[in-house]
Amino acid sequence: MERTTVVFKGRAYGEVELFTDEIKAGKMDIAITNGRLTVFHTEVAPEFEGRGFAKLLLEKLVNYAKEKSLKIIPLCPYVNMQFRRHPGEYGDVWEKNWH
Repeated sequence: MERTTVVFKGRAYGEVELFTDEIKAGKMDIAITNGRLTVFHTEVAPEFEGRGFAKLLLEKLVNYAKEKSLKIIPLCPYVNMQFRRHPGEYGDVWEKNWH
């Protein structure tokens, strides 16, 4: 059974973590500043690739941002690609003007 959680290591930096059968299978590196959630990197352990775990991490990230009224800056190539492919699904949390 998979579960995802958001964990902060300090005031601003943290991870979205995914566990399967109590084994950490993947994570996203994130930071929150000024009402924006920046996602830097998504990683799924090689032995868990191809099981949709990156998508589960993305769902947790987006739900967390919605719960906390945060906009997401998608520096992570995976998240950026998903936002660009599905702007209707992620448009409400996507911070497009962050440059």
